[in-house]
Amino acid sequence: MALDEAILHTALKSGQATLRFYEWAEPTISLGYFQNQAERLEHPLLKSLPYVRRHTGGAAIIHHHELTYALALPAGSPWHTSESWLCRFHHAAQKALRNWEVTTVKPVVCGDEKKLGPFLCFLHQTPGDLVTHGAKIAGSAQRRPHGATLQHGSILLAQSEHTPELPGLRELTGTDILPGELASAILDVLAGETGWAFEPGELSGEELADAAQIRETKYASPEWNDKR
Repeated sequence: MALDEAILHTALKSGQATLRFYEWAEPTISLGYFQNQAERLEHPLLKSLPYVRRHTGGAAIIHHHELTYALALPAGSPWHTSESWLCRFHHAAQKALRNWEVTTVKPVVCGDEKKLGPFLCFLHQTPGDLVTHGAKIAGSAQRRPHGATLQHGSILLAQSEHTPELPGLRELTGTDILPGELASAILDVLAGETGWAFEPGELSGEELADAAQIRETKYASPEWNDKR
């Protein structure tokens, strides 16, 4: 979370966009910015998991058998168009899944919102989310400071034993997809659709120092994670 906020700072200060894909070292809850952390205690399989509060909104995500991404974009053109990046990224993921002959994934359209539970993001289907066979498999949330964007999202690859009510792509389509391969496929789609050149790179020393300070003052602090 601190690294993601650091790349947002870079987008704000220097106009550099960053797309970061990653996995988690252990099953972890990320709470939406406005969520009450005590709600996790109502779920027997979740209350013992480590948790962190995101800088972005939305509901809780259990990061286990999934692919997480963070997209940090500067303000203005050419980074932003009339189409929301929530939908734009999900459309890219939908096209990328065709590499595995997964063609049943469709975006939720306006008017079809469903809330099947109060706490978990993947039980709340909102316009632009990706669903297949009635289950949500991709969702995202944003923060928009000064016209820039930090967008977090998750693609559910397989069911976690901590959330048996949430089937992933493996259970819904019978397809096993490696996180790194899906990330590469999404990059290929985005490059083709935007015309942008995506260059692999390492986080700068300034970003790493920024992230370390952010971590200590926010994400490693009970005052931040338990603020609601």
